[in-house]
Amino acid sequence: MIARISALLIGVAVFLTPLEVMAQEKRSRSILLLDQSQSTGMFFLQIFSGLRAAIDADASAHTTLFSESLDLSRFDGEVYDESLRRHFSEKYRDKNIGVIVAIGSGTLELVQRWRNELWPGIPVVFGMVDAADYARLKLPNDVTGSILKTVLADSIGVARAVVPDLETVVFVGDHWERQNVFGSWGLEIPSATAGLNVIDLVGATMVEVRKRVEALPARSVIIYSAIYSDGEGTYFSPAKGFELVAEKANRPIIVAAEPLVALGSIGGPVIVPGLIGADAAKLALRILHGEPASSIPVAMSDAVKPIFNRLQMQRWGISESDLPPGSEVRFREPSIWEKYRWQTLSIAAVLLIQAGLISILLHERHGRTTAERESRNRLTELAHANRQATAGELTSTIAHELNQPLGTILTNAETAELILSSPAPNLSEVKEILADIKRDDIRASEVIDRVRGFLRRAPFEDKAIDLNDTVRKVFDFLSVQASVRKVALHFEPSGESLRVKGDQVQLQQVILNLVVNSMDAMAAIPNGRAVIGRTEMNGGSSAVVSILDSGPGIPTEKLNEVFDPFFTTKKQGMGIGLSISRTIVQAHKGRIWAENQKDGGAVFRLSLPLALS
Repeated sequence: MIARISALLIGVAVFLTPLEVMAQEKRSRSILLLDQSQSTGMFFLQIFSGLRAAIDADASAHTTLFSESLDLSRFDGEVYDESLRRHFSEKYRDKNIGVIVAIGSGTLELVQRWRNELWPGIPVVFGMVDAADYARLKLPNDVTGSILKTVLADSIGVARAVVPDLETVVFVGDHWERQNVFGSWGLEIPSATAGLNVIDLVGATMVEVRKRVEALPARSVIIYSAIYSDGEGTYFSPAKGFELVAEKANRPIIVAAEPLVALGSIGGPVIVPGLIGADAAKLALRILHGEPASSIPVAMSDAVKPIFNRLQMQRWGISESDLPPGSEVRFREPSIWEKYRWQTLSIAAVLLIQAGLISILLHERHGRTTAERESRNRLTELAHANRQATAGELTSTIAHELNQPLGTILTNAETAELILSSPAPNLSEVKEILADIKRDDIRASEVIDRVRGFLRRAPFEDKAIDLNDTVRKVFDFLSVQASVRKVALHFEPSGESLRVKGDQVQLQQVILNLVVNSMDAMAAIPNGRAVIGRTEMNGGSSAVVSILDSGPGIPTEKLNEVFDPFFTTKKQGMGIGLSISRTIVQAHKGRIWAENQKDGGAVFRLSLPLALS
């Protein structure tokens, strides 16, 4: 017997459970949104936007959304209610509604009144319903939603925070009984405003309100709830009503709805309509997904947030530290850094890269300059060593050149001594001898000066010099040696002034090397030895010095090697003279090369840029 009863109960359970599930699965995925505000008002639009966004975020299935604005703030009464009922009855006769979302106490009350006739068995989700209205309506268990609680004391607390020495509170809004969630504020005023002066403009005409708010005393604040119609019955949207009040107000305005924050209020604990829509959508989707409405408890909404307007705070000198904890501040003016952060970073990056490149270039330039200075120093040292070596070869010539004036001086001195020892010395003749001695002494001194100048280790000088004079001094210096070697030495200067920029001592070193090399090359020739120096203009930008000899010339295959270091055809040569000469000429931005003459003999040429006048 017990076994039969158990089997029967299990069968009934198995039979009933699928039916409930099937009923939930068959519920239409359509939502009818009914709101009691105006369809064009910002508040309704933000509720709809929040609800639409939450529904679109549910990717499980498509949900159809119908929406109606009942405009109960401007239209009421039994006739209007009846017209709405008939309208919805016809409009949604063939629509399979899954969930009804009712926003506002007035809407929820009408839905409850029409529900058995228009939408029997359809679960209801409500939003923005005051706790007192929720208790009064005594809703069935298949109606769920969020209760919204706005407390006047919170707005008064904000007023005291933004105006520390607050004395007067001014209330502006529609009649308390016509306001949805602010209806209880009228009863809260005595306790919430204890110790403060109260100016009650609720229900006054717009003319009266504008007149009063432009002459408020200091240390006062305006609390704006909502104006749908003024004392003369003129209708406004809450936003338009606020704009008219804010246009004249001489004190900060605290509001209770988020859309009004941007219109010139300082903000306050405001209702965020987007959150109301999103909360209602989440509950409706739970029901569409199969969850019974009766299993979803009614909860307290958190759609009231402390939100403030930064621009109005600056206008009234209010610091963020004066605001309640957790406040959100909007409409901040972005700092220059926030506004142009990427542009600033890009410019800084470009500047850093440019600075880095400039540093690298300066470092390379410094290194190049140092290397050039070091190179000139080494070149000076090598040239000096080369001159000393050349001087060794010219020692006999120098000695010969000095010996001649010294010998003449000695002879003249002995002759003068003999004349003076005679009984009747000829003083005029002695005077001429002394003049000769003086001349020869000067001549010897000049020889010594030329040798000292030639051997002097002077730093590289970069100045304008006369190329004709530079070459002539070398030829004069080598004239004695050329005579000893039986070499005819001729210099053919250019008729034009050839001024180049450079170091005269080093350029003389080059010319001397070329002339001495030419005399060495002719050492084996029994006669007809000749070296010719020539300077001439090359176009209008450079000058050319040519050293020609009558020697055997340079082997053709060696023409490109004669300037290489350690290349020499002399038995005792080091092979560095021409290499140093080429380096000196290149340091003067010139060029040196060697050729063979058609009639025999070699010619060395060097070209140097003319100095700019």
